[in-house]
Order: sequence, then C-alpha cells, then structure tokens
Amino acid sequence: MHHITCCSDDITALAGAMLAVQAGLAPALKDADNPFTRSRYATLNSVMEACREALTRNGIWLTQFPVPANPGFLGLVTKLVHAATGQWQSSLMVMPLPKADPQGYGSAITYARRYAISALVGVVTEEDDDGLAGALAAPAKAKRKNEKASSASAPGKEPVAPPSASSVENPLLATLPRFDGIQYNLTTTQDGKTCIIASGDTRSKKQLLMQAGFRYSEQRQVWWRYAEAS
Repeated sequence: MHHITCCSDDITALAGAMLAVQAGLAPALKDADNPFTRSRYATLNSVMEACREALTRNGIWLTQFPVPANPGFLGLVTKLVHAATGQWQSSLMVMPLPKADPQGYGSAITYARRYAISALVGVVTEEDDDGLAGALAAPAKAKRKNEKASSASAPGKEPVAPPSASSVENPLLATLPRFDGIQYNLTTTQDGKTCIIASGDTRSKKQLLMQAGFRYSEQRQVWWRYAEAS
C-alpha cells in the first residue's frame, strides 16, 4: 500500500496551538435547508465562521486543495500549518462525484470541504432549534421581558426570574445556577452532544456565567457550554 505522509516529523507546537483552538470553538449552526432530505445542514460558510477566528488567533493556517483521483472521484487535501514553526498536519478525502461535469465537481468539492474541515479541526454542528433561534435573536425581546418583570416587582426589591418551563421539564437545566434575567435552552450537536444556551440579561451576568462554565461565541454572540460539564 502506498504510504501517505499526513503530518510533519514533529507536531508538538501545532498540537499545543490546536488545543487552544478547540478550547475556543463554537458549534457551527445549521443555516441552510436540504429540500431532498427535508433537513437542515451547516454550510461551508457556517463551518468556517465557527473556526476561523480561533485558528487565526492561534497562528494556524488552514488550506484546502484538490488532488488527482480515480475517474469519477474527487480528491481533496485539507492541511493545517503552524505559522511559527511550519509544523503541519493534513488529511486526504476521496469521494465519488455526483456528476462528471463542472457543476457536479463544484458541488462535491464544497461538500467535501466542509466535512473535511469539521473532521480535522474538530468543529461540531448544533441544531438550529427554537431555543437557539431565541438566543441568536436580538436581545431586545429579553430586555423587554426583564423590564416588564422589574416594573411589576415591589419597590426596592430586585425581581427574581422564575424557573423557565424547560428547566422544570429537563433535569439538566434544573441543576444549573439560577441567575436573575437568565434563561437556559438545550440544543443537540450533530455528533449527539448536548449544548446549553444562556439567553436574556447576559451582559451583566457574564462573570457569573463564566464561573458556571459558559463560554461566549463572538461569531454567534451567545453564551454556551456543553451539558456534560453540568
């Protein structure tokens, strides 16, 4: 069998940088509809948005390029290069072409690119469900809700938000610390992991959310964490 080199002789510095990258990754949103399977999927743009900032911040160059393959197949190399040391790691994906024409080739390479990036970098895909959609919406709705609760409370007393319906129904949410003005929702990643999204008055509660294990996604502008950390 022909030997394919998939990394440089030493990847110590690259591995350390990739640990930092994966600590800052946000799940990629399923931002498009597939009319044939009646399901949603994460586009190449969504996958790149989930990892671009973390890669550049840690000095990792991501590149992808097609390579020769058997007739009717696409060959794609995805490569990560540590800019400071030149250490690298790569993967080769070979997949059948849906059609042997330019349109089929273009469709296949886009499909291959997003899956190859996800696999090599460690990007997961989260469900764009109602809970996440609410978290991604402008915080004006949550602000109006908090203002309404404040106006209904007694003078001199800070209003306390009641537990949301989801926290009562789901034991994972019921174990989370209760912060005034903060609501929690669950979402599921493509590989089956459960994420918790915090929404509401997150601006004034960011220190408390960090202490509770939440991280802020600049791309999505939401606070999130994996449920396994509960």
